[in-house]
Amino acid sequence: MTDRPSGRDETESQRLDRNLGELLQELRVALPGVQVLFAFLLAVPFQRNFTKISPFEEKVYFATLLCTAISAALLISPTAYHRLTFHLQEKHHLVFIANRFAIVGLGFLALAMTGAIMLITDVLYGGIATVITSAAAFSMFLVLWYLLPLRQRFSSRAPAALSPDPPAGPPADPPAR
Repeated sequence: MTDRPSGRDETESQRLDRNLGELLQELRVALPGVQVLFAFLLAVPFQRNFTKISPFEEKVYFATLLCTAISAALLISPTAYHRLTFHLQEKHHLVFIANRFAIVGLGFLALAMTGAIMLITDVLYGGIATVITSAAAFSMFLVLWYLLPLRQRFSSRAPAALSPDPPAGPPADPPAR
């Protein structure tokens, strides 16, 4: 995590508190989705027709179950990590590692959701619909959760790297033509 000025009038400690609070709020949004998907996947094998699925569907199911479990573990880890280390006064490290857990956890969540879509599409429609729907779902997660934010991150970083001083105020409107 690169230390960049936040543009706020806050101490380093206040910034770390705010960053941790924002991260925990974001995890509160992601976790219910992981929990619902995990519960669904845990119930599926106990359905009467589960034994009739193809070997491909069995593999997709198991991979999806594992991705969901890994996602849950990573997204819950910041809470456990904080509980076990809060007294060490190492909030900078906690925010750094929790951020990494969240990013990787969201990646596994995207894989798990794509796997669930793949499994359901294959059971309902099979073949080409499975390939198209799965590719579209994975592409959507990739673009919305990674490529757009990374594009913004890199485009925001470039002007700051060229200028030795941060901007004094909000960006000016472009000149009228």
